[in-house]
Amino acid sequence: MALTSSDISSAAERLHHAEKTRTQIRQLSLDHPGITIDDSYAIQKAWIAIKTGEGRIVRGHKIGLTSKAMQSALNIDEPDSGVLLDDMFFADGGLVPTDRFIATRVEAELAFVMKTRLEGPDCTMFDVLNATDFVVPALEILDTRVERVDAATKATRKIFDTIADNAANAGIVLGGRPMRPLETDLRWVGVMCHRNGQLEETGLAAGVLNHPATSVAWLANKIAPHGLALEPGQVVLAGSFIRPIETRKGDTIQADYGPWGTVSCYFA
Repeated sequence: MALTSSDISSAAERLHHAEKTRTQIRQLSLDHPGITIDDSYAIQKAWIAIKTGEGRIVRGHKIGLTSKAMQSALNIDEPDSGVLLDDMFFADGGLVPTDRFIATRVEAELAFVMKTRLEGPDCTMFDVLNATDFVVPALEILDTRVERVDAATKATRKIFDTIADNAANAGIVLGGRPMRPLETDLRWVGVMCHRNGQLEETGLAAGVLNHPATSVAWLANKIAPHGLALEPGQVVLAGSFIRPIETRKGDTIQADYGPWGTVSCYFA
């Protein structure tokens, strides 16, 4: 059974309070066994509405779960998405305040900066490349306002929990060398990601649905039925091509994109 509007509002308020107090909440999928993907996006939307009501500004979107391995692990057949807000952007080489978050992890991605409005349905990879101004190396900072494992049942969080939790997004760092979308074969953009000077993960952008622009096209088509589009100037994180790296206070993360430069941050 789908959630009521009261259930959705309550879940959004609980997530907001969890973020503010850095106290994780019980998995929503345990409290509401009948929750659907649509319910989860409704909770996310309600939470973003609380944030924009407090003065936050929408700056773009993130796409997650773009790899086949992650989709199989969660028993889903498509990515998920969340919203980027103005207070989530941190400077390349800058400080990330750990006291703002609960349990941070970092992923390496490509960010698309939109030049023209992009809307579905029927949006293709080629439409994305034509509508994109720059593609930029990026780090995504993940956090979880929902418990990953329930203490009582040992159940792990589900896709419903992650989507409601704004697809686990908490921050973004843009850096390196901006590239025009047709300047290179984006599938072959690779990264070596270091934590405190030690190599932790490597990956190729082809891991994102075979081409990261395909991921952006998916998002444009996904939000079209809601009357939404990707707007000029918005930033779209296309999805990670490494596994998440756990981070703690005092960690320095540096992602080396080779010819496309580096992007880094320090968890203070």
